[in-house]
Amino acid sequence: MLLEGKVAVVSGIGPGMGRDISLAFAREGASVALGGRTLSRLEEVAAEVEALGVRALPVVCDIADEASAQAAVDTAAEELGGIDILVNNAYDGGDNSKFMDADLDRWRRTMDVNLWGSLSMTRAVVPHMEARGDGRIIMINSMSVQRIQQRWGAYVASKSALAGVTKTLALELGEKGIRVNAIHPGYIYGDSVEWYFNHLAEKRGIPFQEVYDEVASETCLGYLPHSEEIAGTAVYFASDLAKPVTGQMIGVNAGHWFNG
Repeated sequence: MLLEGKVAVVSGIGPGMGRDISLAFAREGASVALGGRTLSRLEEVAAEVEALGVRALPVVCDIADEASAQAAVDTAAEELGGIDILVNNAYDGGDNSKFMDADLDRWRRTMDVNLWGSLSMTRAVVPHMEARGDGRIIMINSMSVQRIQQRWGAYVASKSALAGVTKTLALELGEKGIRVNAIHPGYIYGDSVEWYFNHLAEKRGIPFQEVYDEVASETCLGYLPHSEEIAGTAVYFASDLAKPVTGQMIGVNAGHWFNG
């Protein structure tokens, strides 16, 4: 029960990382406000969270809209009695086009979600955390910041900016007792990655498993972690185990790449 009595806000609730982090927090005793744009999906995850014996609050919001982000945070604080933890998990994957072919307005949308949306959520929670004299903000980032690939420019730009500002926030919010850290996963094995690997397999005329094995062989541990495993690092950052840790990033990627 590392998070017993704590209140967490998790954005970007869906079938993957947002859900698994919420459930991991619930198992450790935290109540969870679930943020996202689709109420039915939020309600499904809320039912799973409450089955673990803690409170869950579905909150429909679009973090790219600052007013919506603020309203979601204030609702969570009012209904659940404050906020101790924020996980900025919502993201936009970009337009998957090369820079010279890209619509830069589409890049702005990606920045609106991944950078400005995360900052809006962060600014909204700070007064609630400051009132407690403690808080944990966790940015879900990406290996794309370290492993640059073609066609991911919008995503890389937004996540790189978020990686930089994470350190600024750690510096400026530390005096309020708020820790700010980041998780940088590699490939997160789940439905979307499985679909992508099947697409590559069909394109190359090879079995799915061959594509998986090729990518997995690039890691030290020889496999691609599921979001359920990556959620453990979020629990660590949110708990007192990480009390002296701020301004840091952890690559949770089975050794796909090393920091530094």
